[in-house]
Amino acid sequence: MVRIVTQNSLFDLPDSNDEAIQIALPNASLTLYPNAFPVAQADSLFLQLQADIPWSQDVLRIAGRQINIPRLQCLLGEGATPYSYSGLSLTPVAFPSVLDEMRARLSQLCGQEFNAALANLYRDGHDSVDWHSDDEASLGENPMIASVSLGETRLFELRHRSDKSLAVQKIALTHGSVLVMAGRTQRYWEHRVPKDPKTVLPRINLTFRHLIQ
Repeated sequence: MVRIVTQNSLFDLPDSNDEAIQIALPNASLTLYPNAFPVAQADSLFLQLQADIPWSQDVLRIAGRQINIPRLQCLLGEGATPYSYSGLSLTPVAFPSVLDEMRARLSQLCGQEFNAALANLYRDGHDSVDWHSDDEASLGENPMIASVSLGETRLFELRHRSDKSLAVQKIALTHGSVLVMAGRTQRYWEHRVPKDPKTVLPRINLTFRHLIQ
């Protein structure tokens, strides 16, 4: 079942595992599956990924200064194709077997195979990611990004890159949810996960994508 909503009803989420919410925004294709993974499965995935992924805190060099990225991350993927963004070049480690079922589920939802995922661990509300678009050349034109959330609910914000009359859109990404960004979304919109000092529990986010070999 597919339901179309506007930003005013983004927090009115269904209970069905298979229901898709199409979020109506200009120059974008956004589909939210708020209950893509049952709670018990999402709980197990969170614990295994938190323990098994070789997390690291990478460093950005900005204006001659070294700045720790405010989260832990790891690139997962097939083969050795690196992924570069913001001056970083990440070499993938092999997908852990615990993600086999997740990847099959995402292929079912999206109709596409994914050969890489950028995993982020937000240790608490002090961790964040700033405004950006997933528009690197290695993703090709109009990439599809499937974003899986596990753990604590965090706010996900989007803003149009050129039309400043459009309000910032806010979506609560919950435990076991999947947000699919496709079409021209990365060309016209930026997104971020802002800091939230009230949040004390961790969240794992995996953004699946297809890297051009």
